[in-house]
Parts: sequence; C-alpha cells; structure tokens
Amino acid sequence: MKDVKSYIEKHKDRFLNELVELLKIPSISADSNYKNDVLATAEAVRERLQEAGCDKVEICETPGYPVVFGEKIIDSSLPTVLVYGHYDVQPPDPLDLWHSPPFEPIITATDKHPDGAIFARGACDDKGQMYMHVKAMEFMTQTNQLPCNVKFMIEGEEEIGSESLSWFVENNREKLANDVILISDTGMIANDVPSITTGLRGLSYVEVEVTGPNRDLHSGLYGGAVANPINILTQMIASLHDENNHITIPGFYDKVEELSSEERAEMAKAPFSLDQYKSALDIDEVYGEMGFTTNERNSIRPTLDVNGIWGGYTGEGAKTVIASKAYAKISMRLVPNQDWEEITELFKNHFEKIAPKSVKVVVKPHHGGQGYVTPIDSIGYQAASKAYQATFGQTPIPQRSGGSIPIVALFEKELQSKTILMGFGLDSDAIHSPNEHFGVWNYLKGIETIPYFYKYFSELSR
Repeated sequence: MKDVKSYIEKHKDRFLNELVELLKIPSISADSNYKNDVLATAEAVRERLQEAGCDKVEICETPGYPVVFGEKIIDSSLPTVLVYGHYDVQPPDPLDLWHSPPFEPIITATDKHPDGAIFARGACDDKGQMYMHVKAMEFMTQTNQLPCNVKFMIEGEEEIGSESLSWFVENNREKLANDVILISDTGMIANDVPSITTGLRGLSYVEVEVTGPNRDLHSGLYGGAVANPINILTQMIASLHDENNHITIPGFYDKVEELSSEERAEMAKAPFSLDQYKSALDIDEVYGEMGFTTNERNSIRPTLDVNGIWGGYTGEGAKTVIASKAYAKISMRLVPNQDWEEITELFKNHFEKIAPKSVKVVVKPHHGGQGYVTPIDSIGYQAASKAYQATFGQTPIPQRSGGSIPIVALFEKELQSKTILMGFGLDSDAIHSPNEHFGVWNYLKGIETIPYFYKYFSELSR
C-alpha cells in the first residue's frame, strides 16, 4: 500500500482526536438511561463513515438499537468485504476503581504501551478497533487505492447479545452479501508477536433468583430455623464444580470438542510466561480445570463463572437480617459443538433440581451464542497473514480466543461467508474492566495493516 505510513503520520493527531470524541459518548446499551447516548453514537458513526468515503450510509432501524450500514461499491465484479463492529460499550462499574473518569479519555504511557494508551470505556472494545476500519477506509478512498467493494455493519447491541442484529441479518441477506467478513474485536499476543484469532468460544448467560421466606426476617428470631436464600445460593453455586474444577452439570461435556495432542502442541508454541501472567494479575497461583494449561483453560475449554451475586443488606454498618431473596448472574463460555440453547436448558434443569425444598428457584436465560472456528487455509486467512507480514515483518500465529462474539456463527449460517478476526488489542488492555485502554501504537498499526488485507484478499480472489 503506497504511502500508508506517511498518510497516518500526517493525520495522526486528527485520528486520535476523532476517536477521543467518540469515546466521550457513554453508549451503554445495557442501561436504558443511556438510550439517547447510544443513539447519538450511532449518528456519529454514520457521519464518520460518510466522511471516510462511503457512497451510501444509513441508520437502519431494528427492534432495538439501530445498525449503521455503509457501503462503497466500485465494481460489482470485484470481491466485497463486509466490516462488522459495534458502537455500544460495557457499563463502567465499579467507578471507584477507575484512575480517570471512564468517559473522559486521557492518553498516558504504560509498561505495555510506552507510546501511550487511550484510557476510556470502549477504547479497545470496540470503538477504537472499529474506528481503525473507518480510518483505513478513509486512507484507501483519499489515495484512490481501494481495490474492492466494502460494506460496513456497525451495531449497538453487541454487549447485550446482538438480538436485534440477528433480526437485521436475517432480513437483509442481499444487502449484506459479501465474500468475506472482517472483524477487529479480538486481540493479539503482543506488539512484537502478532496473531490472528481462529476460534471463539460460545456463550450462555443466565440470571438465577432464590426465594426463601415471604419477607426479610430478623436473623436472631429466625436464624437456624428458616432457610437463608443467600446461604443456599452460595452452596448451590459451589456445587457446580467438583474438586478438579470440572463442571458438574449432567451432559455439559457431551459435545465438547477434544483437541488432538498435535493441535495442543501447536498451541503451546505461542510465547507465554506463567510468572509474568501471575505477576500482572497480582496472584500467587493460577486456578482451573485439572489436566489443562492456563492458555488451554481460557480458550479451548468450557467454563462456568459467577459474574455477580447479591442479596440482603450491603449498606454501611450492620443489619441482622435473613433476606427473602438472593440473586446471581452466571455465564458459561462454550467451545465449538456445544449449543448455547441446549447448555442453557441443561443448566436450568440441573439448578432447579439441586435446590432444596426450603427455597424456590427461578432461572432466567438472558442471551447467548455459538462458538466459531475459522479455517487457516481460506483465502481470507491467507490475506490477513500476508497483511501482518507486510506491517509487522513476521508471520502471525493462529490463536484461539477465550472471548465470545455470538453473532459470528450466525453470519456463517445466514450469509454463507467466513469471518476473519484481525484484533490489535492486548490481554492487558482491561476490556470490560476499570481502566480499559488501547495503545496508540496499536490503533495506528491497525489502520496501517487493514488496507493490506484488502489488497491481498483482492489479489488472492482473482
């Protein structure tokens, strides 16, 4: 790609300022109080796509938050790349753990990002990575180097399960027709060790409610005589793993894909320091399923984790009470072949079955999605690999991710096209956590690398 580095250098400050303005908008899809901010972000994305050179840009209504669609069709005989991203973000809680306000972006250096990192909610997941594609598009249109057709589909509900996007995709197959889907909502091993994500875990997310007595009770008058829903809930949750940290739900592992020793050996070639991993998290020891390494536990094995638990009195001081109700939010990360709806049903049946008669249990499914594996012999993967070689000077390592993008499996089913996951974030970027950030170097490197994907995908498709 001619002059891509000089173009980025010339416009670097503007690229950063534009992203900072986008990050200032609190587009929290999970909280209806931020509805207007989510809609304002959709409008901002529409404007930026138009400025980047798309000939047609529209905000498409859905049953929920809108999808921003843009396209530039230069020749119908050329291949078409569909770029997917999302403009919504996770809630920033707990706010007291942020070093700076989550929607007042600052740029400061870190150990992993000596050139500076942008600290803000959504910096890496996914506004920063989505916006790399917008600026890469600008470069290609401004320098007349766009080698193929491009479509953009940027949604506002990824962090709450992409329910409306499912509806949008199913109702707009022709509009979204493409030869490959390109996503940057993942990461890479390190700035000097590029990698391409080749697998995503699926997800099942549920909320449970345990009810005991019909009102809160005095713990002196009733303690020991009436079931305490919080005690019961914690016991039930503890029983979901055995002494080897295997999940105890009957049938949970029936369809789990078992990787061969050869595949596990290939995975083990990725550079990884257990000592550095523990040091970065300030833990003395790792924890997980017996018989698997840390990198296997967080990528090729299914998991079950409590994401939130509450009930009773949590204010300042003491209140001696037995709560009437206790709650928990639980997520299960799934591997290929595990169907999220089937797993949700297995969880529901098991959790209700193990509840003692002294309480009532309700399991409320929230959302989920299937796992995904992308083949490394496809034209799309080869184009991505060549793109990284062009800008990093080395061949990227294929790597399975522990994260989930529930919509990816639906793309393949409805649009019959493969997805390529070119992420530029790092594991240390604290996505979904306080102090989320995205390296300035990574942001600009993504803008530099993405145009090469278009170049090589177009050449390999001939």
